[in-house]
Amino acid sequence: MTTLLAPHPFGRAITVDSLTTTFSHLPQWEDRYRQLIQLGRQLPALPEALKTPAIALIGCENQVWFSSQLQSDGTLHFYGDSEGRIVRGLLAVLLTAVEGQTPQVLLQHDPLALFDTLGLRAQLSASRSSGLQALAEAVKRAAQQHQTA
Repeated sequence: MTTLLAPHPFGRAITVDSLTTTFSHLPQWEDRYRQLIQLGRQLPALPEALKTPAIALIGCENQVWFSSQLQSDGTLHFYGDSEGRIVRGLLAVLLTAVEGQTPQVLLQHDPLALFDTLGLRAQLSASRSSGLQALAEAVKRAAQQHQTA
């Protein structure tokens, strides 16, 4: 197995099922907002050496770094960071949804579907929605890049 760059608990220790269960008990947007911040706190800071212009995303309100690494088993490991607390939480949800998937699976599914399941996407501001879309497009680009690798 390839050594993971910037390891994190999302998609492994924190799963789609655990997030779905957690958010199903949070009917108020304020509670979901607090949970996003908590998730963001569990995202380890990206080492400065990895915060390169090559992985900086354009189209996000806050500075965001996001990239992927092809694993020896053909799955993708995604990693990233942001300066914004809410954006870090949104990134944590996205990482949970896409971590450990094959490029083929990622290309067949909407990387943002989990946000709808958790009731998060409808509450986002236009700028955060735009940033989230930029992250989804980065996931798709990574999957396309590694599909034939």
